[in-house]
Amino acid sequence: MVRYALAIFTSAFLLFGVQPLAGRYALPWYGGTPAVWTACMLFFQAVLLAGYAYAHAVASRLRPRAQAALHLSLLVVALAALAARASWTGSPLAPGDGWRPVDDHLPVLRLMRMLAATLGLPFFVLSTTGPLLQSWFARARPERSPYVLYALSNAGSLLALLGYPFLVEPWVGRSAQAWGWAVGFVLFVLCVLACARDLLRRAPATTPPEPSTSPSTEARSEASTASARPGMGPTLTWLALSTCASVLLLATTNKLSQDVAAGPFLWVMPLAVYLVTFILAFSRESFYARTPYSVGLIASVVLVTYAHKEGPALGLGWQVLFHASALFTGAMVCHGELYRRRPAPRYLSAFYLWVSVGGVLGGVFVNLVAPAVFTTYWEHPLALAACCAVAFAGLMRRPKEETAVARTQRLFRGALLVGVAVHLPVLVLTDLDRVRFAGRNFFGVVRVLELSANDPQQHQYVLRHGAITHGWQYIRPERRNLPTAYYTKDAGLGLALAEQRRLRQAQGLPTGLRVGMLGLGVGNSATLMAAGDDVRFYEINPDIIDLAKGQGGFFSTLTDTPAHVEVVEGDARISLEKELEQGSRQFDVLALDVFSSDAIPVHLLTKEAVALYLQHLAPHGLLAMHISNQHLDLVPISLAHAGAAGLTAALVARDSDGDAVASSWMLLSPDKEFFGGATFSKTRARVRRLVLRGEPEYVWTDERSSVLQALRPRAQGPAGANPNVMDAPARAQVQPTQPVVQPASP
Repeated sequence: MVRYALAIFTSAFLLFGVQPLAGRYALPWYGGTPAVWTACMLFFQAVLLAGYAYAHAVASRLRPRAQAALHLSLLVVALAALAARASWTGSPLAPGDGWRPVDDHLPVLRLMRMLAATLGLPFFVLSTTGPLLQSWFARARPERSPYVLYALSNAGSLLALLGYPFLVEPWVGRSAQAWGWAVGFVLFVLCVLACARDLLRRAPATTPPEPSTSPSTEARSEASTASARPGMGPTLTWLALSTCASVLLLATTNKLSQDVAAGPFLWVMPLAVYLVTFILAFSRESFYARTPYSVGLIASVVLVTYAHKEGPALGLGWQVLFHASALFTGAMVCHGELYRRRPAPRYLSAFYLWVSVGGVLGGVFVNLVAPAVFTTYWEHPLALAACCAVAFAGLMRRPKEETAVARTQRLFRGALLVGVAVHLPVLVLTDLDRVRFAGRNFFGVVRVLELSANDPQQHQYVLRHGAITHGWQYIRPERRNLPTAYYTKDAGLGLALAEQRRLRQAQGLPTGLRVGMLGLGVGNSATLMAAGDDVRFYEINPDIIDLAKGQGGFFSTLTDTPAHVEVVEGDARISLEKELEQGSRQFDVLALDVFSSDAIPVHLLTKEAVALYLQHLAPHGLLAMHISNQHLDLVPISLAHAGAAGLTAALVARDSDGDAVASSWMLLSPDKEFFGGATFSKTRARVRRLVLRGEPEYVWTDERSSVLQALRPRAQGPAGANPNVMDAPARAQVQPTQPVVQPASP
């Protein structure tokens, strides 16, 4: 028993532990978008399906000796593949630079090909272990129940999922994780080898093959009353229920990742909840009762609707709780009804195969069908509505003995389910009458809204990416090019540009600046530019680029500005790395306007990313970081990078007023007296020079980073209120003595 227990526990732990690691490797190359994880999930679901089909075929058609020989050969090939990759790339799991995307063409398929090349065979072997080794155990020890192996598999899966964001990601680098995983895979192979020896020693060569079944179901096979071969109707029902649960899982993950950050912290929670519902529903029929779960589903849908109405203003903890409750009750309804419709034991292998197919179909729908058909995230409310329909259908099955009161209560719950399901479209139909453009691609949903149409002074077009406003432009001609939102003249970026111009003018140099902007929006920052400026925008979303350049006639700031403007499409960091090969851009100001969304691209705020930015700055160039964020406090990590690079940091906070939106900018300058200039002393914004109290608690690097470390406590208050941050010692308010060097023309 011990060898089987170790093999199955290890395989489950490795199977689920490698998934967030693989997602972390892919995330920086695709702009940190939440769709990276759902695409990874599609790959994992497809390989799990293939692994289950392999285990079913091997266990049911081959004799023990042939099974052992085939599977051990596959393990040897998988080990060889890991060793070869480690020798070629220096890591057993890291994808080589050749997998970096060169454009946005079919990113889902490219990502899946990358995962197949780097992880495919080892992951496939792991996915076969549970059902195959349980079959081996049943052959070798028919007198023992294999249910404990099923429990160990579940324990290994949950331990890997819950341990990764809290115990692994914040403290262990990606390379160390990959090598640790490879060592674990070697131990797993040794355990399987021991199991194969036990099988060959104990199971007679003439033992007829037996179908592989789920231990929990096999142990309760007497509970199944159906004995006829399932027809098309039951098969389609299995498929529909498993697909519905899979869509709800991926849609919930998408929703949470959009509102905070794409990363393992919010990837594994929905997956763990989903796995728990599967474990509960398929362990014992009594764990699922229609009445309490229908009531729970009604309540959780109401809470999700409330969370949508409140938006980012609702605390992160409440958002996670509400969405997790909806996922739990919805998936429990689907899995509970699925288990109640299980076939006779002899058909269980086919049953679980169809359940796996449904999981893959859910991934295909969310990753490929929904982005092509919908212009917003319809799959989330549709999945919740489908769960309500499943619960309603279950309630409509009248019990054999039912009182009039019980019948009234049952019908009332059914009516409530219909009511909340009908109300679910409000999650995506908000502001529908004001939407003038809606587009969706791998990088998210973009909408253009027309607001204040009855007020000529305030009539405007607004760009929203998800739930976050990314700028607006007034329609009235004399107001079209007013600096607005986070880009007013007395906000952080405006002050940085003004001070750089003042210093150049004081030195008798041309006031034209070289400016780099990571993040485009509608191009509002272009209203701060002047004739002679050379501005280079970096933007990954092609829909946003098209809108900012004038598609649809909504926005014109890029064409109206007197500055020279270029737009580079693609991940900003990859683009800057390529450009550095040709030489530094020598930016006077390099602005990072990519952190104001609730889902931030962490790879653009690591130690290595900041080092890249500094190489592109002119000798007295300034780094400006827009860190306005509902859930994450990015001041400490910004100060940690500033301290490591020897830069002086100042937080510029601007309140909402007129055309301005409340904003927080961290400005990092190599000149110690830069923030003592006249521009900063006369502004209405609050300017604070900040430093950390002691050593930084954490530093984000490409190898190790976690958004958990940056979560903002609700009681903390505005940016800069972190207890680990303090005001820098006062300095004399004098102008810089260093000469301002004008960079050479490119």
